[in-house]
Amino acid sequence: MEPLAERLRPQTLDEIIGQQHLIGPDGVLRKSVTNGRIPSMILWGPPGVGKTTLANVISNSLDRTFFHLTAINAGVKDIRETIKKAEQIRFFNQENPILFIDEIHRFSKSQQDSLLASVEKGIVTLIGATTENPSFEVISALLSRCQVYVLQHLEKEDMVKLVDSALSRDEILSKRTISIKEYDALIKYSGGDARKLLNCLEIIVNQFHEHEDLEICNQLVDEILQKNFVLFDKGGEIHYDLASAFIKSIRGSDPNAAVYYLARMIEGGEDPKFICRRMIISASEDIGLANPNALLIANACFEAVNNIGMPEGRIPMSQAAIYLASSPKSNASYVAIKQAQSIVRQTHNLSIPLSIRNAPTKLMKSLDYGKDYQYAHDHDNNFVSMEYLPDEIAGSTFYDPSDNQAENKLRARLRALWKEKYGY
Repeated sequence: MEPLAERLRPQTLDEIIGQQHLIGPDGVLRKSVTNGRIPSMILWGPPGVGKTTLANVISNSLDRTFFHLTAINAGVKDIRETIKKAEQIRFFNQENPILFIDEIHRFSKSQQDSLLASVEKGIVTLIGATTENPSFEVISALLSRCQVYVLQHLEKEDMVKLVDSALSRDEILSKRTISIKEYDALIKYSGGDARKLLNCLEIIVNQFHEHEDLEICNQLVDEILQKNFVLFDKGGEIHYDLASAFIKSIRGSDPNAAVYYLARMIEGGEDPKFICRRMIISASEDIGLANPNALLIANACFEAVNNIGMPEGRIPMSQAAIYLASSPKSNASYVAIKQAQSIVRQTHNLSIPLSIRNAPTKLMKSLDYGKDYQYAHDHDNNFVSMEYLPDEIAGSTFYDPSDNQAENKLRARLRALWKEKYGY
């Protein structure tokens, strides 16, 4: 049997609860659907607020063919096959189909690039769903061709309405005698996530015989959901919420919060290797050169967990999380590579200075490859001032040391070496 959340999935705009700023009487999306003309769009919002539902309803309302891809499973081949099907549909003078891509932020740059032509030519109307900021996760070329709509967590009154609707409209629950004495605990566990709320309600109802009268109160909700913690907490997209909270606690230098969310993930059955990989990333992205040992600790933690397994692996994981959260922070390395990649995308293949090119053959040497190169170790302090960047971007600064003890020393050294060029 289908889960409650699936059985109650809305079929029309009027059945959708929440998001009235988009689909209310004056909502921009409702007007677009009513006019029969919708742009390609990115639906950005937290899990369980109706992104997939909204895409389906738009397709149904406009009577368009609907293709659904999930970024976790789909590749460039799947995209091309879908676009080919869309082209065939247009050949028969039908309205261009809707291509819905769930978790579009998980597509690589090349996968997103493969969508550009079909979106620009109107072969498909793209609807992408993401829980991450599209400014960072969707390539600018694709983002410029899409309208971004922000979906919000459901308000308390929306959650109450959703529960009441489930009890009155669902083909199974409506046949039972169920009343809600208190909503607070249900709403607390759901965190503004409609899918989670309905899953929560279903777990509680399934604890009782279908012929029993059931009154749901806060105490009952707490007792049942705490008993079913792993089942409840591991489902849906809570996986990403906890991982996000964990990393942000490390970044925010709060070891207590980091250990708490680590415990939540462990108790929820999260893959320990996933947690360790996230700590390795954080060690470079959030700590970096402020404490280079953080990367060593994170890697050692991964190896330890891989060698000893769980539950003992939780101990080095706790040690690593506390160490990372307590370390000084710097994202200078992360910013440096991000800025450098941006310059590369803008300038493409700039000419590398001849002096630092490789010259393994006589022909290359005759073309001045490697000419005037000065071997740094032949000079005082193992340093010689020469140009390494292409002429067009000479003097560009990508690495800007953060203000911490370790990087202040690096800044002082770089200033002494490169004060005339980079201005450290």
